[in-house]
Amino acid sequence: MSVKSYHFIAIGGAIMHQLAIHLHRMGHQVSGSDDVIYDPAKTNLSNHGLLPKIEGWNKGNIHKGLDAVILGMHAKDDNPELVEAKRLGIKIYSFPEFIYEQSKNKTRVVIAGSHGKTTTTSMIMHVLKAAKIDFDYLVGAKIEGFDYSVKTSEEASIVILEGDEYLTSPIDRRSKFLHYHPDYAVITGIAWDHINVFPTFDEYLETFRKFIRTVHKKLFFYSKDEDLIAMTKEIIGQKAFPYNALPSKVENDQTFVIHNQKSYPLHIFGEHNMANLSAAFHICTELGVNEETFFELIQSFNGAANRLELIKDDVERKITYYKDFAHAPSKVLATVDAVRKQYPKRKLVAALELHTYSSLQANFTSHYAHTLDNSDIACVFVDNEALKIKNKAPIETDWIKEQFDNQALEVFSDKNKLEAWLQKEITDNSVILLMSSGHWGGMDLKKVAS
Repeated sequence: MSVKSYHFIAIGGAIMHQLAIHLHRMGHQVSGSDDVIYDPAKTNLSNHGLLPKIEGWNKGNIHKGLDAVILGMHAKDDNPELVEAKRLGIKIYSFPEFIYEQSKNKTRVVIAGSHGKTTTTSMIMHVLKAAKIDFDYLVGAKIEGFDYSVKTSEEASIVILEGDEYLTSPIDRRSKFLHYHPDYAVITGIAWDHINVFPTFDEYLETFRKFIRTVHKKLFFYSKDEDLIAMTKEIIGQKAFPYNALPSKVENDQTFVIHNQKSYPLHIFGEHNMANLSAAFHICTELGVNEETFFELIQSFNGAANRLELIKDDVERKITYYKDFAHAPSKVLATVDAVRKQYPKRKLVAALELHTYSSLQANFTSHYAHTLDNSDIACVFVDNEALKIKNKAPIETDWIKEQFDNQALEVFSDKNKLEAWLQKEITDNSVILLMSSGHWGGMDLKKVAS
């Protein structure tokens, strides 16, 4: 391996800092800059000696000794370091372009979709590792058994990539997954998201149409998604293969997946996870994993971080706490439904933080109508500090109730009041479900579950 010199513009990104650490650990020379870096990226970079000494941009970081600059989405197109890199003619990659460059001679598997892609990717990674099949990867969450979220190598002949439809970089407005050109792909389903980038649903669908055209061999898609059915017929015909949720049963709060009349106990649950499991099964068998081996190995899969992640289980009082990354309406609906079916005899307390740009848009929030109805009691939290950052005025309680079409809904903007309400509602024989892509205004979830 020849040692290269890389500079990361916006090194503090969730994947950017992981890629920087990975390249550093491989022996390459790595530098980086950012205008602000939060944990866990800040601590991770510091632990590897990669944390920039000062925050901000400095064109002096860019010099002809660099082999390449890797550009993050957080930077702007007039970033002084980017401008200098262009002036000097230094090769500029976005991270998906760089990942493709490292994997263009490998069998590429891309997991895409509006929801479930991290979990599906994690399932595949778990099984391949347990089956002792070498592979590279890129995944958007912390996965048990893997120290980092990205790995590239010269040895592995397979790469598993979580394919994000969000924008590539400030100078490339295409979706990230359009750079990967997969041999095999999955689309878990399509539900309108990122309305700041895709202001209409058809524009959102169009980027998936483009992705489908990049698949070389086989695309597996969720059979109950009408938009996917139409797309696959229209675009690639015989390359498209539908999949359904695998059959399962729940006994005494335990989910079993059923295959060839044999039941396998799982740590995961929910119809959406049985669909994710089906997608992972198809990919793993394409990559050489025996069917029965797949089901034997998936029994030890505990899920991805923040995806229906078990915080605490008080067996004596029958109080179970979960946190979930659910934020889009379809994700919220699927998560609440999954927990309801897993614990049909328990009181279900559901709390949702509206945090993303889309969720706080007046023309989008109504999509959350009835998403919390399957809980026994529910609340919505909106952090006023997050609203200020997004230059938005405080949201009225009555408006939130109207958008959710739920007058019994509790609405909070103060984390202390939210915490007090949760403590009051936590009773024996209950499940507490906390859904957010944000930070609950700094609320300590471990304290809530204490």
